[in-house]
Amino acid sequence: MTRCVLVTGAAGFIGANFCHYWAKHHPADRLIGYDLLTYAGNPASVESLTRSGQLALIQGDIVDFDAVSAAFNQTQPDWIVNFAAESHVDRSIKDPRAFGRTNVLGTQVLMDAARELWGATPEPNKRFHHVSTDEVFGTLGPNDAPFSESTAYAPNSPYAASKAAADHFVRAYGRTYNFPYTLSNCSNNYGPYQFPEKLIPLCLLNILEGRRLPIYGDGQQVRDWLHVHDHCRAIDVILQTSPLGESFNVGGGTELANLTVIDQLCHIVDQAFLENPGLKQRFVRSPMANSVASRELIEFVRDRPGHDRRYAVNGDKLTQALGFSAQQNFAEGLTQTVHWYLGHEPWWRGVLDGSYRDWVREHYGDKAHTEPMA
Repeated sequence: MTRCVLVTGAAGFIGANFCHYWAKHHPADRLIGYDLLTYAGNPASVESLTRSGQLALIQGDIVDFDAVSAAFNQTQPDWIVNFAAESHVDRSIKDPRAFGRTNVLGTQVLMDAARELWGATPEPNKRFHHVSTDEVFGTLGPNDAPFSESTAYAPNSPYAASKAAADHFVRAYGRTYNFPYTLSNCSNNYGPYQFPEKLIPLCLLNILEGRRLPIYGDGQQVRDWLHVHDHCRAIDVILQTSPLGESFNVGGGTELANLTVIDQLCHIVDQAFLENPGLKQRFVRSPMANSVASRELIEFVRDRPGHDRRYAVNGDKLTQALGFSAQQNFAEGLTQTVHWYLGHEPWWRGVLDGSYRDWVREHYGDKAHTEPMA
């Protein structure tokens, strides 16, 4: 049976990877993307899909009920997968209102529009999947057990609080209105198409450009790392097999300190330069262009306010109930990620120099909100 799957935040990091995944594994489905195309929503990330007709991309704000409702009525989605979010903790500290607006109100608007479309008693094939984060659970001590689905929420940043509030709204709509939802809380994602404000792509591109690698505090903040392709697989499994009203943690099973991740990243980049001498000509400001180890760029900076010390999720429920487990080894996945960025320089150059924002204006007009936060 052909479904219509509507993906919000489709031009963002995880949303774009999900669209590529879905087009490959479910080619019979009609795939719709809905994205405001802000600084982190890059249409170049899904350009091959839109060009081939595998994805129809609609520009719109999830907070605008009329626009969302019009898109839903036009496309008649069976499944809605909600990736749309402000997601960077540092930005949430500078501008928490934007996070409340998008992450809380936006989620509510999406559900209200879906309720209007699907009616009070949705057909069995209707589903809203909400993608959330492990940060809603707060922080762990070094010897604490990983977060489970029953861990009490204790968010410590405006970003985490906004996602926690959205999660509560989703569950409340399920209980109050019999709204057909599933929900997942994932650990730190990495992989292709990630906007270079997050740890791995930021430090990778800084190495290539010869800029310092800023490490908060002592660099011993521990995160569980999940390759974005494994995350996409997990959501597929949940959509296909989970009963409604269920929540699942999605983890990669790899807890590493930030400094350890950057050490591995530096080693992979240095090895790439040794194996491919042409990289020295492409990236003349990088340390390895002058035979200096990339690790020399590491600089410890003042820790950010409310910085959680450790995240880790227990994914046993997803494994035992639905048979999912992460497959990507972190060292191999990080190596693949580095080589993806090395092989897709026009993509990230466009992100850094603003050319993709010019592309947005050309295709969508001046109404597109595309300027990055200062």
